[in-house]
Amino acid sequence: MKTSAPDLAARPIGIFDSGIGGLTVARAVAQRLPHERLVYFGDTAHLPYGEKSTAAIQAYSIKICDVLLRQHCKLILIACNSASAAAYELVREYVGSKAVVVGMIDPVVAHVGQHYAGRPVGLIGTKQTVGSNIYRKKIDQLDLGVDLHALATPLLVPMIEEGFFAGRVSEEIIRAYLDHATLQGIDALLLACTHFPLIKPQMEAYYQGRVAVLDPSDVVATTVAEALAARQLLASPAEAPPAHHFYVSDFTRSFEESTRLFFGQEVQLEHYPLWE
Repeated sequence: MKTSAPDLAARPIGIFDSGIGGLTVARAVAQRLPHERLVYFGDTAHLPYGEKSTAAIQAYSIKICDVLLRQHCKLILIACNSASAAAYELVREYVGSKAVVVGMIDPVVAHVGQHYAGRPVGLIGTKQTVGSNIYRKKIDQLDLGVDLHALATPLLVPMIEEGFFAGRVSEEIIRAYLDHATLQGIDALLLACTHFPLIKPQMEAYYQGRVAVLDPSDVVATTVAEALAARQLLASPAEAPPAHHFYVSDFTRSFEESTRLFFGQEVQLEHYPLWE
C-alpha cells in the first residue's frame, strides 16, 4: 500500500553519535523544529569514534542506521564529525531512498566559506576527523582563500564524556590545546566535534572576544529543516509536544543525566546493544 505524504511527514528524525556530543545537535534540531519527534542513538559502547578505524566506524554507522530505519525515520542525521568523515557516503548509499541523510561536514563548510573567505580559521576535532583531511579538502574546493589551521584534540571527548564540562581539569586541557602553535593567528575556531559545544564557554573565556568560536549545531539544524521543507516532510503542529526516544548501546549514568539536562525533561532511555 502506498504511503501518503502526511504519513511520511509524521515519521521521526533519526540522529546518532558515539555518545553525548550529538545531543548538542539534537537540542538545536528540537529548538529549530519543535514539532518533530526525535529518535536518538548514542553508541556509548564504542566511544570515542575519533580513536576508531574508518572500517569500524562504518560498521557501527550501518548497524545504527538499521535501528533508525526500523523506527521509520524520514531523515537520518549523522551528528558526529568522525562518522560523517568516515561513513557519510556509505550511509547515503546504504539508506538509499528510505530516508534523507544529512551529515555534519557539508553544511559547516558552506557556512565557513560564506563568512570567512580569505581569512585564517582554526579547527579542532578528533584524530579521525582531522586525519581524514575532509574539511581541508572541501574548504579548498570552495577556492575562497580560507586558510585552515587544523589540530587534533583527542583528550577532549573522553574528558567531556566523563562529565568534565567545567572546572580546573578541563580549563588546563583546553588551554594546552588552544595555546598550540597551529592555532595562533586565527580569526575563528571551528568546533569540528559535536561534543565541543559543551565546553564552548571555556574556550570563549580563553579568547576573550579575540576569536569567534563556531558551534555548528544551529547551521546543521537549519540544513535539516531545509531538507525536510524541500520534500514537504515537515511535521504538522500537534497539541502535545513530541515524545523523543533515546537509545544507547551501553547504559551510562552520565548519558542519562546529560540527556535530561539538555532537554529539560525526563527522557525515555533504552538500552539497545548493537551486537548481542
